[in-house]
Amino acid sequence: MVEIRYVQTGDKAFWFRLDRHLPEPEFENKVKLKRGYVLTDNNIPAGILRYNLFWDNTPFCTLIFMDDAYRRKGFGKMLMERWERDMKDKGCKLVLVSTQADEDAQHFYRKLGYRDCGGLVLDSQPMELFLAKEI
Repeated sequence: MVEIRYVQTGDKAFWFRLDRHLPEPEFENKVKLKRGYVLTDNNIPAGILRYNLFWDNTPFCTLIFMDDAYRRKGFGKMLMERWERDMKDKGCKLVLVSTQADEDAQHFYRKLGYRDCGGLVLDSQPMELFLAKEI
């Protein structure tokens, strides 16, 4: 049975096994503000999603990551759909995601209805591609 719930303090070890980018003090903010999700399959943690608010009003998924054993099985799609539904329930009309232009995630997002809306070029990495979806 698949469950998607808000991240809890007790998820910290699992979270940081998958998310190597979030500063540790920010983890508690995700818990407190309910801006992170954990997907479990038969009570086994399988994936995570976190977001912030772009312009302080537009949900922006900053990371979705599935444990290797759970990739390409529809779990990521379930996690994104839950997040989108929650954002719509909060009155949001648009959500954003991003990925590096050399990563396959852009194809995943496009299959979910996201459209390219811009990019950011930094000297230290390939272009960051931004995608948007009306919900």
